[in-house]
Amino acid sequence: MSISSRPATRRQVLARSGALGAGIAFTGALSELFAGTAAAQSLGHAGYGPLVPDPDGLLDLPRGFRYRVLSREGDQLRSGEGPVPSNHDGMSAFPGRHGRVHLVRNHENRADGRVPVPTVKGLTYDPEGKGGCTALTLDHRNHVRDERVAIAGTAVNCAGGPTPWHTWLTCEETEDKAGTNGYTKDHGFIFEVDPVDPHRTGAVPLTAMGRFQHEAIAVDPRRGVVYETEDAFERPFGLFYRFLPEKPLGGTGSLRAGGRLQAMRVPGVPDLSSIQETGASFDGVEWVDVPDPLAAETPIRFQDFGRGGITHAQKLEGCYWGGRSVYFVSSFARSAEGSAADHYGQIWRYDPERRRLTLVIVFGPDTDVRLPGESPDNICLAPSGGLMVCEDGNGAQHVYGVTRRGEVYAMARGAQNIGTEEEPEWGEFAGVTFSPDGDTMYVNCYTPGTTFAVTGPWRG
Repeated sequence: MSISSRPATRRQVLARSGALGAGIAFTGALSELFAGTAAAQSLGHAGYGPLVPDPDGLLDLPRGFRYRVLSREGDQLRSGEGPVPSNHDGMSAFPGRHGRVHLVRNHENRADGRVPVPTVKGLTYDPEGKGGCTALTLDHRNHVRDERVAIAGTAVNCAGGPTPWHTWLTCEETEDKAGTNGYTKDHGFIFEVDPVDPHRTGAVPLTAMGRFQHEAIAVDPRRGVVYETEDAFERPFGLFYRFLPEKPLGGTGSLRAGGRLQAMRVPGVPDLSSIQETGASFDGVEWVDVPDPLAAETPIRFQDFGRGGITHAQKLEGCYWGGRSVYFVSSFARSAEGSAADHYGQIWRYDPERRRLTLVIVFGPDTDVRLPGESPDNICLAPSGGLMVCEDGNGAQHVYGVTRRGEVYAMARGAQNIGTEEEPEWGEFAGVTFSPDGDTMYVNCYTPGTTFAVTGPWRG
């Protein structure tokens, strides 16, 4: 193992820019995030100006941008299968014919979910599960042409990720077994969803990919390796996994052929939160076979990984592939809750060719508003340059943009959705993604569940 580190190249704080004083400090060599990607050619913009209050009280955007509400919780699905489910979360956009776009959207409903995903024959895993996905078909003007159930009977569908063959892997963020919370089947799996014809994929758990509190995935488009994050809520915290498929890049259904699940071990680093210096890198990362991927008796993170143990991290959430590396997010770490150190968010980069792990960005805690919940969650690369980051914390919620130079700007702000004037609450953002042509940003408000299409003068 070799460890090298270099000082942070930037420490910049979000200017007021209409964000009501909210700020997030980012440090790190952000150029690493975009190396080898199309976004690297168009970065350097410092945002789109102050946010303009929305007279309808839904979504504040910079001048020149506009939104369309595509779908709201409780409205009727176009298919007639029932109401639009609640708790909109992870989402991805896929190309369709004649300029159409297919959106697949998660619904993170637990056993007490307000509006469950309607059960549909051939698409329901557990009739007692209230989570799942819905699929929207949009025309070239972002008008909704169809909206239907894509999978039902799952639980706590948080995030996931797209595959190179244009399907969606939806992740259950739970370890509940049959007999718990009324469920009739074990939960904690990944399911594959075809955005065009969900009946092609059905409701089949990809059991070889592990049973744990899944958050997100990213697929290596050259090797077919699937990387997975685990958002465990208490010690020992979650792990970072990779799945080695028997039939990599084999198209729809290939992941059902099975494979091998492994967890990441960084020698000498039992807890990623202990690393605080941006640019710190670790060579010789190891991957250890998971003893019992189905966690029949013991959750995976509690299992015996032999000499050297395994590496944990609190709040492992977003995950995506960029260039030749996989990036994953630790939304925050709190020593009071059992982490080795405190931070307001980290983004890590793993280079599989070099077997090297690097801490690319540290979020805070040098923020204007010192709220521990101001943390990065869902993240995507923006075709117009940089990152888009969904905030998951306290107070007003934002979608932030980040440039390669470390400049941070507010791209969107949600209105107060729930609570009272004395104790306001805001629904977090989730599922940020872009249309295949890069002209539209799609994003969800978690509560009350709302899906937006945002268009405007995106810089190319």
